[in-house]
Amino acid sequence: MDTGEEQSLFDAPPMGEQERMVEAILFATAEPVTVAELQARMPHGCDPAEALVRLRKRYEGRGVNLVRVGDAWAMRTAPDLGFLMRRETVETRKLSRAAIETLAIIAYHQPVTRAEIEEIRGVAVSRGTIDQLMELEWIRLGRRRMTPGRPVTFVVTERFLDHFGLESARDLPGLKELRAAGLLDSRPLPGQAATSEDDDAMTGQSELFED
Repeated sequence: MDTGEEQSLFDAPPMGEQERMVEAILFATAEPVTVAELQARMPHGCDPAEALVRLRKRYEGRGVNLVRVGDAWAMRTAPDLGFLMRRETVETRKLSRAAIETLAIIAYHQPVTRAEIEEIRGVAVSRGTIDQLMELEWIRLGRRRMTPGRPVTFVVTERFLDHFGLESARDLPGLKELRAAGLLDSRPLPGQAATSEDDDAMTGQSELFED
């Protein structure tokens, strides 16, 4: 009998023990961890996805919650207790209004090209603004458009979602609120019809992309 067959004969650890393993990994890791990463670190036969479901339920209502960040998971302070974690810090770099507007447009219209960002803002987007958001790792390059010139697109990252306590970009405030705050123009993206539904700004462009 070979080693693989011998290993398959061993039972996976009890689910309670698997929960403890997942809990330990998440507490020891600052960045969100994917199910695949947990699977690679846990013993043969473990089911980290099931352990996460059970662990998330166990932490409901606690001071620390298990939250989903994109395709990954992390332990984070309960939103209503965030005030306890405040520290007096000196911010060496603050986002300019241009960076805030650009970030908001990318978050709500992703994937979006530089030309579309400029069309929505009504002014040119400087390279420095994009570079600043890239350095913060709040945005990254997306897939190229299957249009003349194959322009690159921009999308928000899991670091952005984690920073703002969001599971996905769909958890962002409504577009109406953002426009009311003056951060977004009321005009739709080029080629898109105006709509009163917030989620429509998140969809409708997938057919223009390829893997």
